[in-house]
This record gives sequence, structure tokens and C-alpha cells, in this order.
Amino acid sequence: MNTDLKQDFDTALTRHQQFKSRLRSFLNGTNLAEGPIRDPDQCSLGIWITEHRQSSMGNVPEWAELDRVHRQLHEEANRLMDMYLQGFSQQAREDLADLLPTIDRIPRLLQTIQTRLRTPR
Repeated sequence: MNTDLKQDFDTALTRHQQFKSRLRSFLNGTNLAEGPIRDPDQCSLGIWITEHRQSSMGNVPEWAELDRVHRQLHEEANRLMDMYLQGFSQQAREDLADLLPTIDRIPRLLQTIQTRLRTPR
């Protein structure tokens, strides 16, 4: 089970990294579908979070924090994308740096949840 659990959480981390990459690419002018960047429920990590919170793994209290931080991240991504689309592309790219602490919380929360799931109760 531990190998499957690690692979499952590695998948979540990869999805998070893809989100970061897509947001950065959008802010650098790449034409991408906005839905998965803007909407936490269309985002592949958001779908993963929802599925896992509703499963037998969902009893770990940090799931709620992960979901909250993930949604906050998308709110900020929306703000940056709107700035970019309104012609403030340089400012949007600079403000992305302010979002890094929130972006970096996701892997830490994933690790915490994974650790809790591995620890026998």
C-alpha cells in the first residue's frame, strides 16, 4: 500500500507542478485553455483532491486545509490572469512571485497528509 500511496501523491504533486507551469506560460503569452487554471474544480489537482477527500483517505484533517489553500491559489491565479488580459502583463508576472509561498504550501500539505495516512492509528 505504501508504494501505491506514494505514487498516488506523486501524481498529485505532478498535477500541481503542471498548474504552476500553465499559469507561468499563460502569463508569458502562451494561449492556453483558461478553465483548468481559473477553476479549482476543473483543475486536475482539484479533481484529485475532491476524489480523495470523499474516499476512505478523507478522514485526515489536513484535507480541508489543502482544499482551502488550493482554492485560494486559483483565486490569486484569476487575479493575475485578469491583470495580464487587461494589459498589465509585466505586473502580473512580477506578482506571481508573491504567490510562491501559497504555491509552495501545496506540496507540504500533500506530504503531511501522505505521512498521516502511512502512520497507523
